[in-house]
Amino acid sequence: MSRLTVEHDQGHSIGLGFGQVEILRYVYGADIPQFEAPKPYLHPIGTLSGALVSAHRPWDHRWHKGLQMTWSHVSGQNFWGGNTYIHGQGYTPLENVGGMRHDSFAVIEHDGTQLTLDEKLTWVTQGGEEWVAEQRRLRVHSIDAATGSYAIDVQSALTNIRGADLNLGSPTTHGRENAGYTGWFWRGPRNLTGGQVLAADGAGPEAMGTASAWLAYTGKNDDIDGEVTILAVAGTSSHGTLEWFVRNDPFPAIAPSPAFHKEIVLPPEETLTLSHRFVVADGAWSRETVESYLAGQAS
Repeated sequence: MSRLTVEHDQGHSIGLGFGQVEILRYVYGADIPQFEAPKPYLHPIGTLSGALVSAHRPWDHRWHKGLQMTWSHVSGQNFWGGNTYIHGQGYTPLENVGGMRHDSFAVIEHDGTQLTLDEKLTWVTQGGEEWVAEQRRLRVHSIDAATGSYAIDVQSALTNIRGADLNLGSPTTHGRENAGYTGWFWRGPRNLTGGQVLAADGAGPEAMGTASAWLAYTGKNDDIDGEVTILAVAGTSSHGTLEWFVRNDPFPAIAPSPAFHKEIVLPPEETLTLSHRFVVADGAWSRETVESYLAGQAS
């Protein structure tokens, strides 16, 4: 039976393999332009069969990199990358693009069935000020060759070290309709454009801006025959309600947004915690398949 294997390129990335396939790589030491908000990210992400389900620096948004923590509006600073939305002006280039600095790994654990990373990061403004101390945990687990699936758990504890309130918002909280993206954000490859969206409480891209327990995105592969599913489980936020940012046109994207419609005010030394699960699977999962999978995970 295949087991997980880990390859650590010291100072740059950690790759995870299953059999002959590298299923994901966590890049924490790449040389990234400031405009793209340097930060760690998961890419490539693939299914157990080797189908690619993440995009890296697509031409339309160079700062989109697989699965990563993002935040577009933080007290006037941009920790997402690219232009900043200003109501009445649109997206505007500003000298306000910060980054998330990898400081250290407190834990790297691997037993052949799962991988756990505990990481310390600091969010640094473009001007060099340290605003957020992040404790991050990534856990890859529940590899199941029978269902062609595995799970990626992401947890972030964000502590305000600025010395003043942090206002954590999104383009929607700043006036743009249906652009509440922020938090953990997945960008899929271009071949998944036009895929099917299914949510716990409905179906289709109309799930944008709504709250539900989970959201699944299915689409067809390039290169490898068949289809894939990305299942995102909303999980929890310590501050308010998680609402879905989801698109299947002009590109595939999912984010359980913690500040879609309402800005979060985080006082000094207070901590915001987020916890989500992303399931990567071969095949197009139906509602029944998703519900059966989640019931099995809960038991």
